[in-house]
Amino acid sequence: MVKFSKELDGQLIPEWRDGYMNYRELKRHIKKIKLSRLPKHPHQDMNGDYGLSILDPVRFVARKICDKFRNSDSKTDMTQLRRSKSCVEDGEDQEIRIFFEKLDEEHNKIEKFYKERESEIVEKAETLNKQLQFLMDSKQVLMSQRLRKKSPSSPNFGSSPPSWSSVSPPRSSNYSESSVELAEILSHYQISDRIDEIIAALERNSSRNYSGTKTKLIKQGKIDIPAETPTPAIVSLTSMLWEDLVMKTPKKEYCRGEQSISRKKVQSAEKMIRGAFVELYKVLGLLKAYSSMNMKAFTKILKKFDKVSNQHASANYLQAVKASHFISSDKVVKLMEEVESTFIKHFASNDRKKAMKFLRPQQKKASNMITFFVGLFTGCFVSLFTIYAILAYMLRTFSSPPGKVYMNDGSYQIFSVFALLSLHLFMYGCNLFMWKNKRINYNFIFGFSPNTSLKYRDAFLICTTLMTIVVGAMVVHLLLQAIGVSPDQVDAIPAILLLFFLALLICPLDIFYRTTRCCFSRVIRNIFFAPFYKVPLVDFFMADQLTSQIQLLRQMEYAACYFLAGSFGTLQYGTCSKGRLFKDLTYVISFMPYYWRAMQCARRWFDSYDVEHLANMGKYVSAMVAAGARLTYEYKKLDHHSIWFPIAIVTSVVATVYQCYWDFAKDWGLLQQNSKNLWLRDDLILKNKNIYYVSIALNAVLRVAWVESVLKLKFNDDDHKQLRDFVLASLEVIRRGHWNFYRLENEHLNNVGNYRAGKEVPLPFHDMDSDG
Repeated sequence: MVKFSKELDGQLIPEWRDGYMNYRELKRHIKKIKLSRLPKHPHQDMNGDYGLSILDPVRFVARKICDKFRNSDSKTDMTQLRRSKSCVEDGEDQEIRIFFEKLDEEHNKIEKFYKERESEIVEKAETLNKQLQFLMDSKQVLMSQRLRKKSPSSPNFGSSPPSWSSVSPPRSSNYSESSVELAEILSHYQISDRIDEIIAALERNSSRNYSGTKTKLIKQGKIDIPAETPTPAIVSLTSMLWEDLVMKTPKKEYCRGEQSISRKKVQSAEKMIRGAFVELYKVLGLLKAYSSMNMKAFTKILKKFDKVSNQHASANYLQAVKASHFISSDKVVKLMEEVESTFIKHFASNDRKKAMKFLRPQQKKASNMITFFVGLFTGCFVSLFTIYAILAYMLRTFSSPPGKVYMNDGSYQIFSVFALLSLHLFMYGCNLFMWKNKRINYNFIFGFSPNTSLKYRDAFLICTTLMTIVVGAMVVHLLLQAIGVSPDQVDAIPAILLLFFLALLICPLDIFYRTTRCCFSRVIRNIFFAPFYKVPLVDFFMADQLTSQIQLLRQMEYAACYFLAGSFGTLQYGTCSKGRLFKDLTYVISFMPYYWRAMQCARRWFDSYDVEHLANMGKYVSAMVAAGARLTYEYKKLDHHSIWFPIAIVTSVVATVYQCYWDFAKDWGLLQQNSKNLWLRDDLILKNKNIYYVSIALNAVLRVAWVESVLKLKFNDDDHKQLRDFVLASLEVIRRGHWNFYRLENEHLNNVGNYRAGKEVPLPFHDMDSDG
């Protein structure tokens, strides 16, 4: 049977952890009560001194009297447990009083927390109802526009509406005309008084306005073009040009109000409001679960108290708890019913089953088949890798001079790319496992759907599948080389493998984690076009991963040059390593991840005007300078007496110190001087503090791995350069995976500190109550 403390830890809402009952601390107080009831040594008095005393009989009688009063009434409440001073001299009674004082504190904390969250939710519900009403009005305006375009002879809004008696039921062949006229009259009567306000507010507030940012609008006539992403701006501008130049839409469509409502804006507003209702329903469910779990905690802890102290206080105390606001309030239940009915009516076409799919999505359970296939592919990978190692040793593949030819081969570069990708996926799978184990809500932080997001088993399955296929291809490649097959045919194997995985990545069919592949492609697109897109956490988190895969990008450049330039046919290995264009492209590729990340920082500063983002941008600029200095020193093959050697050393040291400080102080939230944990932070998810100190040291050591490439301490010949670069790239990927855990831990603790358990969905209408 699972202990309730573990059940509580497993079911509580991580972001609201501080608002729950501190069950473990109350259990410690009960343990003290239990220890105080144990019979003391016969030769030990109340003060702890050994020996008999003539006052022992008096103490014995007083204790019996207190016990008699304690057990006389089975309905003893909390106030009766706090007895007079004469009966509280006993240590047990002191512990009981401390226990109930602490229980009162926990009750007051829960009550306050619940009221605060409830008031926030009620306020959001009122705002959403206004948003929904405004959406309905906007739909009516849109319908009126469409009807007016179809019926040019219909009365103007400025004129008086036709009388109701003039409208007859459509029984003749003029059914369509009569229905249009009737709908127009109904629309006129319902919204003619508010049409100017609705149109103006919709056009004024049609852009998305995320919390904490300042949306910049480019005014172009009657259309507001939001400057958040390039796509809406281009679409809005295209629509405006199409209406003004091609369709030649009149400037004034109505006698009242010069602007019109587009169908796309109304659809976008409806989608945003629907998402907001889903999030509201989710938070309501969380608050309901919070209430029931705390009530269960009160029941459990009081039963333990009754069992240990032989009291019967649980009944009266639980009755008082049930009368508390967080139990007796029915606002949450009523709001959930209202949200359900509203969602069914307006967003599910009165289909309850369809609405529940949005409001209560069923989470997919982890399949045991995934675990089976992970083990299967792991075994296949180990077997194939063993075969590859034996073949490589027998054929002297990595020995010079054949090793030099093999490692400068484009096939080796592609296999290295897949190896680094697999290692990164493995580290990400470890991250997912640790985040889930430590109840870090990574789906909420990244904005992923729990139903479609990648689980750690899925990550391990992709990793093992990829490496099994790649190592199998490497074995076949090596065997074909050994039997003397033409290099053109042999080198086609890794090229086909690369094309296959690229095709799988962009495959539109719903196979092999389509949602994850689409999300990955979308994030890469946002990174590539930085700073034109807004920068959520998942975007800059992925961009940080790319800064650790610069060697992978350089190997892809080499492989592309090797195959596209036809080097695999001529065996001219120097074509893609000594050419001027190749070296220039290497500079660009080495700078690109840092450039993208710097542009994201610039965009975040532009949105929030937080100077810290500019400081973060400086970190990536310093990394670009250091990378450029190291590349120049490497390509010119200079000795330690060259001017580029101290430049590479100084720029690299500055960039490393900058990066280490930002890792520890900003990304991980450590190095807090006034923390109760020396040089860490107050809140730590991992119980062993030494792990954090070891992690700091490990991250710092792996940050200075560039020393090998500059000083050439071990691999100072060209024959082992590729191997050295691969090892350093692998260490950087391991460091990044290690960094990922603490980065999300810090983000999670920030959400816990602000009690953010639901997404802040942007709303389309923001100035509804202001004068327009």
